Amino acid sequence: MHIIEKIVRERILVLDGAMGTMLQRYQFTEEDFRGERFKNFHKSVKGNNDLLSLTQPQAIAEVHKKYFEAGADIVETNTFSGTTIAMADYDMQDLVYELNFESAKIAKQVANEFTQKEPHKPRFVAGAMGPTNKTASLSPDVNDPGYRAISFDALRIAYKQQAEALIDGGVDLLLVETIFDTLNAKAALFAIEEIKEERNIDIPVMVSGTITDASGRTLSGQTAEAFLISISHIPLLSVGFNCALGAKQLTTHLEAVASRTNLAISAYPNAGLPNAFGVYDETPEQMVKQIEEYLQKNLVNIIGGCCGTTPAHIKAIAQAASKFTPRPIHKFEEVQ
Repeated sequence: MHIIEKIVRERILVLDGAMGTMLQRYQFTEEDFRGERFKNFHKSVKGNNDLLSLTQPQAIAEVHKKYFEAGADIVETNTFSGTTIAMADYDMQDLVYELNFESAKIAKQVANEFTQKEPHKPRFVAGAMGPTNKTASLSPDVNDPGYRAISFDALRIAYKQQAEALIDGGVDLLLVETIFDTLNAKAALFAIEEIKEERNIDIPVMVSGTITDASGRTLSGQTAEAFLISISHIPLLSVGFNCALGAKQLTTHLEAVASRTNLAISAYPNAGLPNAFGVYDETPEQMVKQIEEYLQKNLVNIIGGCCGTTPAHIKAIAQAASKFTPRPIHKFEEVQ
């Protein structure tokens, strides 16, 4: 059993907050994104946050450090868009392995520093695997419902490359996150299972879906329960939800899955819903008030924040979580 599988039964683990929200504070320019190495790159790269692991590694390390200082047990690598599929927007498919490898290395180095200082509270790195900007279940063309912009196999190959680089870089677990299309997630999970078999390794995997609107469904039309059922054949550390909704709106969906699985449950909601300017203005105090409901109801094992959350939010969440016991994980071994 991986150490994290043991700890998740003993206490509520805290995941970090938003990398993007923190990077915005640096107000990096096009030149900052490019750095020396990509000074003459033929395309604008501003906004390609994953690239900052190569051009501004100090900033990435600093963000991880702030989240660990705030009380996070797990930080996510800066690799949300780290697939050839997403990097095609910037013509940077060739950098995918390096981006993931270096991002994992940066996060792991910071995690190791904290673990050495506080051996009683080991820190972990989750390799972040975002959903890509394509969907395998839906047609992007309203006039051609049968059309698909991506195939399962193309997704599997892209995810495999990303996962291998993250593992090589030293991550402790993999996090397939912000899933709006379960078929995309299945391609990622299939790729991870392939790697596990080929390398004869066992790496814990977290899966986090996203409910996109008030109907309580993912973008590809699944309810929380259907999402859970369709990934339940894979051995996972945890299942849960992130993004799209604030903590308040997420409660019923967490209840739906928490009562139906032996896996750990994770939740990292946004800091409320964005205002008219697209800004998340829920304060740490407001957010933690809602998250306490999860804790009181015994719904979660892993808790953190998504869009709009900062180290201040994570600090408040970590303090609240320390007062509660984790949701009991029954028959844990059976699902391994």
